[in-house]
Amino acid sequence: MRNPEELFELTPAAEEVPTGLALVAGLTGFADAGSAVTQLNRYLLETVRTTEIAVFDNDALLDYRARRPTIMFDEDHLTEYSPPRLVLSLAHDELGIPFLLLTGYEPDFQWDRFADALLGLMERFQVISTTWVHAIPMPVPHTRPIKVTVSGTRTDLVESMSAWRPRTQAPANLLHLVEYRLADKGESVTGFVLLVPHYLSDTEFPLAAVTALESVSAATGLIFPTDRLREEGREFVSKIDEQVTASEELARLVGTLEERHDTYMQGNPLPSPLVDEDGSVPSADEIAAELEKFLAARRRSDEDQG
Repeated sequence: MRNPEELFELTPAAEEVPTGLALVAGLTGFADAGSAVTQLNRYLLETVRTTEIAVFDNDALLDYRARRPTIMFDEDHLTEYSPPRLVLSLAHDELGIPFLLLTGYEPDFQWDRFADALLGLMERFQVISTTWVHAIPMPVPHTRPIKVTVSGTRTDLVESMSAWRPRTQAPANLLHLVEYRLADKGESVTGFVLLVPHYLSDTEFPLAAVTALESVSAATGLIFPTDRLREEGREFVSKIDEQVTASEELARLVGTLEERHDTYMQGNPLPSPLVDEDGSVPSADEIAAELEKFLAARRRSDEDQG
């Protein structure tokens, strides 16, 4: 295998990074329900102080045809080219406590080599714990707090926070590979899978980002400002609630999700929050179709009134 260190370039700031920090990671990939990781990365980069210490090589790791860079066009000329970035930074939480932050895209290529590169950087900086977040769609209602599934070596977090503990096969995220290798070495690592309402998985759901931040805080003790995201989340949920209240079909479908969710959480014999006792569940398509039907009717009504 080629030298993993060739996948990144260290910045001068890397020489000033203190050892023994926690690493927080979130990579956008094929599954990012509610844009949880996208929002988490953007929010942290906007609200906490960060300094780049390692920048990864797009040409080695990125499939540009699958995730094309953005070009800004101004009437007759190009003004800006913005490729994706995969960066390890030194960051500081609201109290000024330093930590390492890995943000950007999930590499399309060279997973093993990238994992080796990241593990080498973690060894270089003597990382004491790794916490990472991703999100998947689940048939759960938006009217209940977002739950998580916890993996890794922190049994205390698994016992206190993991709401769903399946035995199943699932498509891997690159950070699953990193977690697997860290756990095999006996290192402290925690993965949080956010269980986002499936009918909101294609939206930007602010409360998913709030849950991501709360999960990171639970694992690391780091403190992050969340007031803005919480307010955006309340406004988002309020709009969804208006739509549900105005549609009998939507209310019925969401009510079914609520009943099954509450039964599962109360310790009733439902084996999973995924299905009802008869094995049925309102599909994301059903709920999304009802939401779209309601919005279309509302738009027509507004146009008629205009």
